[in-house]
Amino acid sequence: MRPTMRTTRCHRTSKGRKNLGVAETFAENVPRHLFRKGIIRLKAISEFIKKNNGFLYVLPSFLLLVLFSLLPLCMTGYFSFTEYSVLKPPVWIGLDNYKSMAGDPFFRPAIRNTVIYTLVTVPVQTVLSLVIANLLASRFRGRVGNFFKSALFIPVISSMVLVGTVWKFMLATEGGIINNILGLVGIGKVNWLGRYNLALISVSIVAIWKNVGYFLVIYYAGLMDVPKSLYEAAKVDGASPLQQFLYITVPALKLITYLVITLGTIWSFQVFDLVYTMTGGGPGTATITMVMSIYQSGFKQYKMGYASAMAFVLFLIVIIISILQKKVFSGKGGE
Repeated sequence: MRPTMRTTRCHRTSKGRKNLGVAETFAENVPRHLFRKGIIRLKAISEFIKKNNGFLYVLPSFLLLVLFSLLPLCMTGYFSFTEYSVLKPPVWIGLDNYKSMAGDPFFRPAIRNTVIYTLVTVPVQTVLSLVIANLLASRFRGRVGNFFKSALFIPVISSMVLVGTVWKFMLATEGGIINNILGLVGIGKVNWLGRYNLALISVSIVAIWKNVGYFLVIYYAGLMDVPKSLYEAAKVDGASPLQQFLYITVPALKLITYLVITLGTIWSFQVFDLVYTMTGGGPGTATITMVMSIYQSGFKQYKMGYASAMAFVLFLIVIIISILQKKVFSGKGGE
């Protein structure tokens, strides 16, 4: 009968020793100085892993961040100084793309509309989500509160394109639900998305409706960490519900408010799909935003270099606003 591999490895007759394992056999066949170097290297690697355990856990995420965020950002910065149309290789033109923005008839309205959209949506959705969260946490903690939280969170998990399409039909001049309801109380039809001075406000209201549920959940979670003893002491001292809200709730949620405002600002400057679905940027330039202007320059006019320059300007604006917000909240004791 032919001996098995295990029997062959373990059985040795040289030097009178028997039943050596695989590791012992390998150690005898490898020169001692190489074996010692290998052991030393393994120990060094083991020590490095122990000392940098946290770094190694973060390393895969960091590599993904570099690959999908930092690298595209650097490429965008490079293309912003070139004339690049996808079909032709990029040609270095210096600051010409940035100079062209000053005379672009669409870039200035895009900045103006984006700023107005941000100034409308961010404060309203922040205050509204905080007030609703405080109301649910203080008076409706049972099934009613859970129902309202779930109902308000449904728009959050809905696609922005779906939300924009549904509201476009609801706000339609002919046959729209909103105009039909207004007609029941004697109000005439309103062209919500076709009038220059109403289109951007209508889009902003839809954005607020979609985002309130998300920020509501964040505020509600923060309210659960506010000590109840503070409210009980305030009641003993005769503080009204409004005073409790202003002097206990709002200061206790300052860090969460900073997060909500920062996220809301970034999302507002990046708005595209909702505007594209509801108005397409019209009427005229009434609802064109910076991201939509970037889209039109890059994917309709194939001016990738110019679109990259506008995208880089948008990136710098968001960074500057985020830094200013952090300084404001830090100055008020937000850290």
